[in-house]
Amino acid sequence: MTEPPLPWHRLSAKMLAVHPVQETIRFLPVLIGVLFIGSNGQGHIWSLVGLGIAVAGGLLRWFTTTYQITPSHIRVRRGLLRRRELSVPRDRVRSVDLTAHPLQRILGLSRVVVGTGRSDRHDEGVTLDALATPAAAQLREELLHRSVSVEQKEPEGRVVAQLSPRWVRYGPFTLSGIATIGVVVGSLANLFNETRLDPDNFGLLRSVIGQLTSVPVAVAVVEITVFAAVLVAVLSALAYVLAFWNFRLTRTEGTLHVTRGLLTSRSTTIEVRRLRGAEISEPLLLRAAGGARCMAITTGLRVGRGSEHGGSVLLPPAPLAEARRVAGEVVGDAEPAVHDLIRHGPRAHRRRYTRAFLFAAIVTGVLLLLWWLARWPAWPWQAALALFPLGALLAEDRYRNLGHALLGRRLVFRHGSLLRRRYMLSSEGVIGWVVHRSFFQRRAGLVSLTATTAAGRQHYTCTDMPAAEAVALAHDAVPGLLDPFLVRRE
Repeated sequence: MTEPPLPWHRLSAKMLAVHPVQETIRFLPVLIGVLFIGSNGQGHIWSLVGLGIAVAGGLLRWFTTTYQITPSHIRVRRGLLRRRELSVPRDRVRSVDLTAHPLQRILGLSRVVVGTGRSDRHDEGVTLDALATPAAAQLREELLHRSVSVEQKEPEGRVVAQLSPRWVRYGPFTLSGIATIGVVVGSLANLFNETRLDPDNFGLLRSVIGQLTSVPVAVAVVEITVFAAVLVAVLSALAYVLAFWNFRLTRTEGTLHVTRGLLTSRSTTIEVRRLRGAEISEPLLLRAAGGARCMAITTGLRVGRGSEHGGSVLLPPAPLAEARRVAGEVVGDAEPAVHDLIRHGPRAHRRRYTRAFLFAAIVTGVLLLLWWLARWPAWPWQAALALFPLGALLAEDRYRNLGHALLGRRLVFRHGSLLRRRYMLSSEGVIGWVVHRSFFQRRAGLVSLTATTAAGRQHYTCTDMPAAEAVALAHDAVPGLLDPFLVRRE
């Protein structure tokens, strides 16, 4: 006797109140433009037509989306004219991410994103938008704890890290407010262009422009710079609070669980057995303030989307000592986060100075030729001379930040200056090696050694290593992997 087929489920009916609002907000710039530029009094009509289309699109998504959970697969069907079915084996599930923006939180809904082992930014995995929050939490437990009955209660997790209000002071040093300013300025410029509004009609804007034009250029530049710096700092701190408020990292027997967010809440669960290491990231301004971030190197989570949006965040910008502590607890060993690294020698040191001075010489030479041949003013090439001492400082910092180590079964790479990164990668997760040498590296006897893995960024590079040292490191980290390519000298 064959078992009856498992039923197909619809998303929560409450999303009928969410998606029309989302679609309306998404098309709002277009609707405003049509409303203002519509001629012969028809702008309102076309705006209503556009609004109707947006609302209908949101409603249609609920009627055409169903999903099914079987013992072996997750299946999602969507589309009306073009019907699509996505089927993913459950043994490919690597992580489950729950998010809820304010309207979804009011209605008790959550958006579920199931990570399937691919880390590229174009892979959205399996997305169910949206389920009732209890159903979403139960689905997460069912997918990540396949050997545990759904009725069993998960043991209380141990808190590894929790947001301290004092950490908000690191928000201005993330410069995330720059993106917000860019979006606002671009939207306002597009609105003025589409609606043909005259900025002079706005008293405050007219007063600001008048004040800037009435003072010397140097004073105006200073005023704009100070205002922009304060605005970026305030918006960055606000973005920090919105993204990481209520941040908590907990560890249970087999999972890491991250919750965060003020308006839009986010809950990410990572299986420890999928974890391949951790990364400590220190952008220059954040490093100057003594801060750092910590991210997971794991399969199933996308990277390259920024710390506020990516699901691999283990610690928001916080004191460097705290980032090292969290990284040590996550990987199970505190040593890789603080151990002194092996320097790459005088050739790597000289190579960094050569590149810095070569860039400064090219820029200064071009500006000098333009002054001599094209009658440009002399101050550009004279100002470019500052690139030499600045380049020397940058070169020295880049060399001091360059290093590697093999601590047991843990590979540690560090590089960068404007953005210094320290990777702590389990050698068990390394599936291949890439040895790259440019023309100038060959002349200096240096190579770039890249460890390839299925986790995180999928490739982690240690640059400008002595060739013999790179081969020895790769051989010791993963014995036998390079043997077919090595030539033994008697």
